[in-house]
Amino acid sequence: MPTPNRDNEHLAKLRDYYADARRIPSQQRIAALIGFSKAAARKFLERLETQGFLARTPDDDAWMPAKRFFERPLADATVPAGMPVLANDVGGDPFFVDDYLVRTPSRTAMIPIKGESMIDAGINDGDIAVVERGTAASAGDFVVAIVDNEFTLKELAIERGQFILRPHNKAFPVIRPQGSLEIYGVMVGLVRRYRN
Repeated sequence: MPTPNRDNEHLAKLRDYYADARRIPSQQRIAALIGFSKAAARKFLERLETQGFLARTPDDDAWMPAKRFFERPLADATVPAGMPVLANDVGGDPFFVDDYLVRTPSRTAMIPIKGESMIDAGINDGDIAVVERGTAASAGDFVVAIVDNEFTLKELAIERGQFILRPHNKAFPVIRPQGSLEIYGVMVGLVRRYRN
């Protein structure tokens, strides 16, 4: 009876290792981590390379993550936030967080949120704003603006023909720039972690 292929299980261990160490371990370390011989570890790495999960470094003496290394499963079914529905198997196409949130990597910044001026819009202290620089801002957009040499995240609005920055917390005042108002970028997404 042939041994079942456990590459997905081993890939999960490799991803966990990468999340902690921010690098792909050596072939010898992979052998110890997974319980392979060095030859079996090499074949495993080569299979992952063929499948698009890993690539060799330019000097060809180490491994680095390829695009598929960061894919996550995207469920076929949605999860309603209202009434429960019958659960199906969570399977589906691969999902890449970068592809979903980042349209232009060279113009995208991930900016940590500090403060509570936007909590009524669901933007909380500790969240990470995905901000696209160089994107034209319109009234109603959440923007990272520079007012009097300070950064702030607010809703861009128009009042009496002038741009203002509106907080989403009644405890904070509307910002009516007296000097210059520069839009650093438009918030296009939000990242939040619920558990440490």
